[in-house]
Amino acid sequence: MTSICIYFQVHQPHRLKWFWPENGKGQKTKLVELYFDRPLNKYTFEKVANKCYHPTNKIILELIDQFKHQKRKFKLSYSLSGTFIEQAEEWDKDVLEEFRQMADSKCVEFLGETYYHSLSSLFEDRTEFREDVSEHRQMMKDLFDVKPNVFRNTELLYHDEIARDVEKLGFKAIMTEGIERILEGWKSPNYLYKPKDSNLKILLRNYKLSDDIGYRFSARWWNEWPLTADKYAAWLSTTRGDTINIFMDYETFGEHQWEDTGIFWFLKSLPSEILKHENLEFATPSEVISRYESVGEIRVPWYETVSWADMERDASAWLGNHMQRICFSELKNMEGIVRKSGNPEFMKIWRHLLTGDHFYYMCTKGWGDGDVHCYFSHHGTPYDAAINYMAILADFKERVVNSICHKKSRKFPIGKF
Repeated sequence: MTSICIYFQVHQPHRLKWFWPENGKGQKTKLVELYFDRPLNKYTFEKVANKCYHPTNKIILELIDQFKHQKRKFKLSYSLSGTFIEQAEEWDKDVLEEFRQMADSKCVEFLGETYYHSLSSLFEDRTEFREDVSEHRQMMKDLFDVKPNVFRNTELLYHDEIARDVEKLGFKAIMTEGIERILEGWKSPNYLYKPKDSNLKILLRNYKLSDDIGYRFSARWWNEWPLTADKYAAWLSTTRGDTINIFMDYETFGEHQWEDTGIFWFLKSLPSEILKHENLEFATPSEVISRYESVGEIRVPWYETVSWADMERDASAWLGNHMQRICFSELKNMEGIVRKSGNPEFMKIWRHLLTGDHFYYMCTKGWGDGDVHCYFSHHGTPYDAAINYMAILADFKERVVNSICHKKSRKFPIGKF
């Protein structure tokens, strides 16, 4: 029996305003409203909720109910970023209620991740990464009364040191991309692995089968178009391995692949077509790691970091050019003064600036990868995104430094020693 392990990422960033330092002079506006584009974020969230979240959640809940009394049930998993949940709590609580219903069904597993969908795992000192993950874990406890056992890092970013930290945080498994360069020829993404000297299990995304839905579903140039549920289920039934891990963005349904492509009909039909094959069943990530043993080791040094983004499937989507690296370095170097300020508002803003989307918008790649980056970006060009980000960062840094200096001047007033 082969397990079909489906996982969806649900995330919305707090997008930045078009900002220049003089915009904030003499204003008493909260910094979060000064830097982040609230109207755009509200518009985007509500648009995606109507096109994707509500209709897809409705289908998922119906499918869970359809198969709940059968021996082979329909099961899947999600990770919800903290920034997504913040926006849902403010602008559409019904979305969260639908996810609560999924949690109550016991057919859906919610995974751990970074609260801020951040790049903190790429810091040399991963104190912030550990705090970020712990904050997300507490949110999952408060929202769904669950404690995640499986971890999904931002954009599936992975190397050996990240895995080590994740294991120390108490997770039993981590997900990443099943790219050939870490599989050493003989290995397949359809089995479990582990890092060296570790009991942590690694689930690898089958990127070819995942991207058949996520990217190629509506591509008329594709020689397999149109993709039907019975055809896809037949591919799965003839794929060798213990587990076939189908991971993708939730916005695939209705947002990236529009309703008129037939993507919702595909989703509605897929579970019944899969379960027509006696050798297939659905399983959550926790069920997969309890059911199968690791068949080998995966070694990924930090300089060969893996992700699920772009053709390279490395960290270049966020740190591939000079602009991105300058912004990242400046933000990383601010951690000390932000913590020293003791100001919760500063800490929250700094963490929101760590969200990977801001760096994704600065990417200057060409061809298909560049088109994807442009699709998600609300800035005119990658250069606009970088200039805007640095303008906000410079203004923010000035405010943090001034706050610390003001504290010192009050503690040691001039002339009073």
